[in-house]
Amino acid sequence: MNKLENYVTGKWIQGDGDGQVLYNAVTGEPIAAATSKGLDFKGILDYARTTGNPALRKMTFHERGNMLKALAIHLRKHLDEFYRVSYQTGATKADSWIDIEGGIGNLFANASLRRKFPDESFCIDGESHNLGKANSFMATHILVPKEGVAIHINAYNFPVWGMLEKIAVNLLAGVPAVVKPATVTSYLTEAVVKEIAASGILPGGALQLICGSAGDILDHVTSQDVITFTGSASTGLKLKSHPVILKESVPFNMEADSLNCIVLGEDTRPGQPAWDIFIKEVRKEMTVKAGQKCTAIRRIFVPVNKMEDVWKAIATSLSQTTIGNPLNEKVRMGSLAGEEQRSEVRSQVQKLLASSQIIYGSLESVEVVDADSKKGAFMSPVLLMNDKPFSSTAVHEIEAFGPVSTIMPYKNMDEAIELSKKGKGSLCSSIVTGDNKIAKQYVLGAATHHGRILVLNEECAKESTGHGSPLPLLVHGGPGRAGGGEEMGGIRGVKHYMQRVAVQSSPTTITAITNVYQQNARGRDPGKHPFKKYFEELEIGDQIITEKRVITSEDIDRFADLSGDHFYAHLRNTDFAGTMFERQVAHGYFIISAAAGLFVDSYEKNPVLLNYGIDELRFTKPVYPGAEIYIRFTCKEKLPQDPKDENDIPKGIVKWLVEILDGTEEPVVGVATILTMVKKRKN
Repeated sequence: MNKLENYVTGKWIQGDGDGQVLYNAVTGEPIAAATSKGLDFKGILDYARTTGNPALRKMTFHERGNMLKALAIHLRKHLDEFYRVSYQTGATKADSWIDIEGGIGNLFANASLRRKFPDESFCIDGESHNLGKANSFMATHILVPKEGVAIHINAYNFPVWGMLEKIAVNLLAGVPAVVKPATVTSYLTEAVVKEIAASGILPGGALQLICGSAGDILDHVTSQDVITFTGSASTGLKLKSHPVILKESVPFNMEADSLNCIVLGEDTRPGQPAWDIFIKEVRKEMTVKAGQKCTAIRRIFVPVNKMEDVWKAIATSLSQTTIGNPLNEKVRMGSLAGEEQRSEVRSQVQKLLASSQIIYGSLESVEVVDADSKKGAFMSPVLLMNDKPFSSTAVHEIEAFGPVSTIMPYKNMDEAIELSKKGKGSLCSSIVTGDNKIAKQYVLGAATHHGRILVLNEECAKESTGHGSPLPLLVHGGPGRAGGGEEMGGIRGVKHYMQRVAVQSSPTTITAITNVYQQNARGRDPGKHPFKKYFEELEIGDQIITEKRVITSEDIDRFADLSGDHFYAHLRNTDFAGTMFERQVAHGYFIISAAAGLFVDSYEKNPVLLNYGIDELRFTKPVYPGAEIYIRFTCKEKLPQDPKDENDIPKGIVKWLVEILDGTEEPVVGVATILTMVKKRKN
């Protein structure tokens, strides 16, 4: 029998022995065997640390982001092959789309995050802090890539998405990965990694794959490594308690299966669009991926007076779901990932039946299309009802990881919130309501026990990604039973793989370290006006001090007439008693406009293409007629931009620190960061 290969230390290697046989979830026929026996797990981690890590650490965020983008583009060229393999996991085309193209979408989304980071291998984290009265001592925080490896231990339900959504984040951070997918569906992960390796896009050691057991890999982790786990809470607890993980304080990010819930708002009634939205959402979450999603709805909370109407509507909707061979276009729900998974679901439902009853579906029989229900791991959707959710504990603790959900009553919103928390921490929750007061009450009441809350109503339903769809730029994780970790989450996710360090020194030294100009650092003579320099020529700290301008009462009057801003403080004849001002004061926007007139070199064409915006504009004290202002204008930061196409002008964004001064003991009257788009010399 064909054996899957492990991609380790830059080579494809088969493990020793016969391995675990993997089966087609639809036909029950054997596909391949998987084993990692005989692999040198210590050597695998060392290879990642000594080969993959240095290569990634040398790259900038922009280079890493473009690497992810190139990888996503490459993988999209092989979708047909991935779909062909995915059908063997029991997934329909819609299920596979979530897994395959959703995973590739994560690569694209994280690639776009490069624009949020500097063109450096590290980044500043948060605001800088002045620590001295003389402005000669300060501190800032920076984030650098850890020197270890990300070890991803993934679940069987999303063999592609589970890998790509995680490696996208660690690769952007500059850390390599070792991926250990769940063995039962690892043949699909292997197919994708084959293409990743063949592409040559990632540097050597950036990605390794283990198809089979994780062996003794956790015995060799260090404090510079990061472990992520997706799976059952019990397994996660065992891994998290590993003595080496505890001894070395290894970061451990866990996403455990959770008893997610949906709530029908008290305001929603049969016949309303929101009612149909609710029923559709429940059916979708029970049947997509045959309910094998860590975010699937396991608990349904409904006002007690609507229980019968709701469960009958859900049952009718489920009865219209065609189950069978996912290659058949009529099929809307495929099989579970294997016979072992089906047996486990049935066992968990039997435990739930001690306090609940089946009101739709069957554990023993299911009608299927174009398939054999005995040979394939098919199962009917099962809707349970529990009418005593406050006295029953099993329904809030036992998860049947398949097309199974339980409907329960509540009397008021306080009860709904309390019931939602009985899951002891969930990845996500939803509430369907058109009443924003109810929405607010639920969100604020349930937020402590959920990683994500979706408020569904008629207004957002058409564009909503749904209850069970984690998004790359939002936190994916949850408290308590859900694991307490956070995956993805945009910039937040990237920071999990980076070390934060506080750096203290003079502003000039910290400017040199961070390559971002810090206020009060020494500037440098640019040799010519900075606006006459191309993007590549500009250096951080290029600084000019402008000529002075006297602000007059006539200036203020004219700006008021021109702008239409006749706020009382800008008028000469105002009685200023009881106000914050002594007399007529200049408009803040006039002062920043006057500042531009002082620092802009405007008499001939130059590489500055346009003004891109203003950040962090602050007016720190009033400017009265007679004040003499001037500008300290400094190149603060440079951010390259990728060309949109071959006709795009090569350019980058330059941030300038604008300090408006008046020459007094506390000279700063205003400060801002101006952004300009600057042409590159290169074509």
